[in-house]
Amino acid sequence: MKKGVFSLLLIFCLSFLYILSSSFMSVGAKDINLDNFTAKSLYLIDYNSGQVLYEKDSEIKVPVASIVKLMTIDLVCEEIESGKLNLDDKVIVSQNAQSMGGSQVFIEANAEYSVGDLLKSTIVSSANDASVALAEQIAGSEESFVILMNKKAHELGLTNTNYVNCTGLPASGQFSCAKDTAKLLSDVLKHDSYHKFSTIWMDTLKHPKGRESELVNTNKLIRYYEGCDGGKTGSTNEAGYCLAATAKRGDMRLIGVVLGAENGKSRFGETSQLLNYGFNNFENKKVVDSLIPLKEKVSVSKSQTKSICVKAEKDLYVLSRKGEDGDISIELRLEESVKAPVKVGDVIGKIYVVRNGKVVGECNIVSMENAKEATFYDNVTRIVKNWKLKTPQN
Repeated sequence: MKKGVFSLLLIFCLSFLYILSSSFMSVGAKDINLDNFTAKSLYLIDYNSGQVLYEKDSEIKVPVASIVKLMTIDLVCEEIESGKLNLDDKVIVSQNAQSMGGSQVFIEANAEYSVGDLLKSTIVSSANDASVALAEQIAGSEESFVILMNKKAHELGLTNTNYVNCTGLPASGQFSCAKDTAKLLSDVLKHDSYHKFSTIWMDTLKHPKGRESELVNTNKLIRYYEGCDGGKTGSTNEAGYCLAATAKRGDMRLIGVVLGAENGKSRFGETSQLLNYGFNNFENKKVVDSLIPLKEKVSVSKSQTKSICVKAEKDLYVLSRKGEDGDISIELRLEESVKAPVKVGDVIGKIYVVRNGKVVGECNIVSMENAKEATFYDNVTRIVKNWKLKTPQN
């Protein structure tokens, strides 16, 4: 009897997961009517070019619940990659951090946890207690950390965002918008330490006294949407159901944001359809490869080296609707006079991608080589060599 009940439950669960995953992935471009979505705000961008593919009320200031933690994650990852913090560093949890309500992993006050475990708990399980513990480790208090959050928001140009806490728990004066959320997730995606945990579906947090907490990713698209490798959920009575998610297929990465959806199912379904719309209707082509030197070399005066190889600082892409070709050209603007010394990574000029007469992408041109300043001996040697070349030989 028990075996039969177990089999029925297994069949039910598998059927539910099949229906759930199908609803996320099977919608075609012609079946999508984005204007009928229930969410208050929608925003879809191409990550590489920043081009907006769809938006609806994307700059309206709204509460975004735990999506606030994207900024917490961003700042923690910056500390790690700058060397100020290591994943193995130990954090002593305060009573304040342990007391956080809402989504949590039940960390113990006065116990030690690694930065890596706390960051994983924040990214995967949206843990409020772990978020506060990290904030206190970096800034001494959550209040001081919030100052850093708002400073970073200003640097990123998040003009419709203000933070009051690091968790997203309801607080007067805390808000953001779909457009700012996409910008923020774009910045988070630059960090390797984020990607170390962002695709985890299930894991376990081991507490110092032997107790264990199960971690399950709050972003179901990680498991059920092709190419999804990051994002952040959020939900409160005030904010409704929110999701910022990213997915990559081939050379194309999209970021979709849905704020204020009616329920959890529509949050995931509408974000999936938003991403489907982008992947089904647009394509991204790499037109400048940052790993390949440009054909043009740059002359360097007063240097031991006559010229240096240069390259684009980053890859450049052109986004277009499928089936549409445009007149694409690459324009270089190099500095007229480059003097030694020059170091690897020094900016030498600009490269522009132009389509149909309009600039659609740009980045710096940087040196791939060092060019040391010529010494007195170098100059004398060069003069002698030139004199010998010009002197007629008998």
